[in-house]
Amino acid sequence: MRGMGNLYDYFTAADDDAAASAADLVGGPADGGFDVLATKGIDPVVQMGTLEALLTGRPYKEVIRDPRQGDELRRSAEAAEHGVATLTDSLAAALADADQRRLAEVAVPWSETDEFWGQADPEILAGFLGELADLARRARDAGHRLYCWWSL
Repeated sequence: MRGMGNLYDYFTAADDDAAASAADLVGGPADGGFDVLATKGIDPVVQMGTLEALLTGRPYKEVIRDPRQGDELRRSAEAAEHGVATLTDSLAAALADADQRRLAEVAVPWSETDEFWGQADPEILAGFLGELADLARRARDAGHRLYCWWSL
């Protein structure tokens, strides 16, 4: 599920069943009316796991043991090129609670991780994190969780 050309739509949904319904949406969850943040090349498993470790201080090995960390809910029935994965509640909470200063601080070491292949700009990542934090706040306010629709 990783790669610079892959599409990732981070979105909110009321529950896993509602989120899984987005797997068959060829244009992504925005086609289903979900609240979405679209990006390229930031995967819900390794990169979001690393982000969570940096943002929360939880060791990465602990983060990846969380059953909601990148759990694949469903792949598209039509093609294996689309699917939906979960994000952890602890990442969603940390994002929702973070201010822009904290997000900018975390963006620096996150940009230096191997998964960005030395090509990430911390300022651009900080902007993305600000938008992701806004999405997390809207999810919390609505009683929703965070998910990621991916397309290879």
